[in-house]
Amino acid sequence: MRVLIVTHVVRNNDGQGRVNYEVARAALAAGYRVTIVASECARELREHPRLRYVEIPVSRLPTRLIKYQMFALHSSAWIRSHRAEFDIVHVNGFITWARADVNTVHFVHDGWYRCGFYPFRVTAGARAAYQVAYTKLNALCEQWAFRHARAVVPVSQKVGAEVRALGIDAGTLHVIHNGVDTDEFAPGPAMREVFGLPADPFMLLFAGDLRMSRKNLDAVLRALVSTPPHVHLAVAGILRNSPYPALAQTLGVSDRVHFLDLVRDMPGLMRSVDAFVFPSRYEAMSLVMLEALAAALPVVTVATAGGAEVIDSRCGVVLDSPEDIAGLAEAITRLARDPAHARSMGDAARELAKSLTWQAMANHYLSLYEELASQRATSRTRIAGPAVSAKS
Repeated sequence: MRVLIVTHVVRNNDGQGRVNYEVARAALAAGYRVTIVASECARELREHPRLRYVEIPVSRLPTRLIKYQMFALHSSAWIRSHRAEFDIVHVNGFITWARADVNTVHFVHDGWYRCGFYPFRVTAGARAAYQVAYTKLNALCEQWAFRHARAVVPVSQKVGAEVRALGIDAGTLHVIHNGVDTDEFAPGPAMREVFGLPADPFMLLFAGDLRMSRKNLDAVLRALVSTPPHVHLAVAGILRNSPYPALAQTLGVSDRVHFLDLVRDMPGLMRSVDAFVFPSRYEAMSLVMLEALAAALPVVTVATAGGAEVIDSRCGVVLDSPEDIAGLAEAITRLARDPAHARSMGDAARELAKSLTWQAMANHYLSLYEELASQRATSRTRIAGPAVSAKS
């Protein structure tokens, strides 16, 4: 099998880069020949004898919008001149002006624009107007890309619904959830003192970009007001330009909220808390939520957080609305008042995570590759017709 993967970055971190990294690793382990067209690729992949790396340098032109279009133009030109060399072409969202066999959908700009929590308006200044233009143009490009793929792979059921809303044939959709490293993220001894956290409280964890209202930390802080005083919150995320320390002070909960800034050892932090709370207003597929499950934490989230569909009452709570402050406070209070039940939910979360590993995800992709390649081979055989033997 000869596979081409097209993405901006392939590396062992998180998000789209990690998904493609794990798929490439699994494909190489299965004996495939893999070509990666990207602007960055992990060294350990580049050094593999069956992997070819085609680098497309990041454009020096201004704005991400133009940089991405330049990548799309250069990559499509390369793909068209080498298409016959591959059995499967795998792209990610709108990344190239070339047809694909597999398109993994990590984010749908039209879904983000229409979700009800989109924060930008054309009339709100130059930066906001640019964001609107960026979102709308990407939405159009994504729709083109999805229509020109044989199989469209949303990373969650939520993303799948947004893709279907674009008029994409549901028969082409194959939902494959992102994965998690259950060895790296695993239960173990707490080390609250390392993070400067008090030993006794029932400790919640929120992790995300603290400069974005989309992640909805404000709802968690407001809910904290109505929870028992022994409930504390650890917040992991870059604090610079964040409004949330001031909001915690205004709400009178600053003594129960521990802003940790950027945390490098997220597995260690997750081993040091009692539950994970993540009521994101919009999320395509939350890797940090899967990491919390793997770390044996009960998860309190909302339906607007992509991936929430994997969580049931055995391992967490999924609220209908990210604005349900009372429901959020009630769910947190139930966990805090029954720590034994919270731990049993964490055990169930860990068992669920074992079915959502990176290897399990990659196996789904390889199965899809094989299916599509077999379909193409069958189609070519039908077109060619049966072989005719010459009579002597």
